Amino acid sequence: MKNVIDIFKKSNALLEGHFKLSSGRHSDIYYEKFNILKQPRLCETVCIELARLFEGDSVELVVGPTTGGIIIAYEVAKYLGLNSIYAEPDPGGKGRIFKRGFHVDEGTRVLIVDDVMTTGGSIFEVIDLLKKYKADIVGIGEFLDRSNGKVKLDYPFKALAAVEAIDWEPEECPLCKKNIPLTQRGSRKFQTA
Repeated sequence: MKNVIDIFKKSNALLEGHFKLSSGRHSDIYYEKFNILKQPRLCETVCIELARLFEGDSVELVVGPTTGGIIIAYEVAKYLGLNSIYAEPDPGGKGRIFKRGFHVDEGTRVLIVDDVMTTGGSIFEVIDLLKKYKADIVGIGEFLDRSNGKVKLDYPFKALAAVEAIDWEPEECPLCKKNIPLTQRGSRKFQTA
């Protein structure tokens, strides 16, 4: 989908400033996917394009991480005529778990979907969870690959667009050195050093 970047721009999902990413790194660009996800028709359009990338892969189940991944998994699964479930943070530690009676049978052909890939943290957590269930991960799909291919996955990966977005470790951040106020967005807890 060549116009996914245009969709991010037109829906005010492409923000500029000084942001702390969920990885802890800092950036001058933030992709606020919820400005797309809050618009059902627009979200559906983008999810259909994502689903089409995996139509020939004999997917049996679509899984997404909370929070945005819930909506994306649902819409992609709806287009593919499948069920969707989601993986939540494990309150007892690191990683993800299935709650609400969700289960994946061994050998189930699973597609993992999410919104924006930066470091792949959420995706790697879902992969680790699905390995415990001995699922067959047939692909990983994202709206946007913010790493521009730098995150390496052991499974087929497809994104609607890839961008090169610069980010820094906090101690190397030029925006911090200029005392530009830091903003935290997203659903992960803000942790200060």
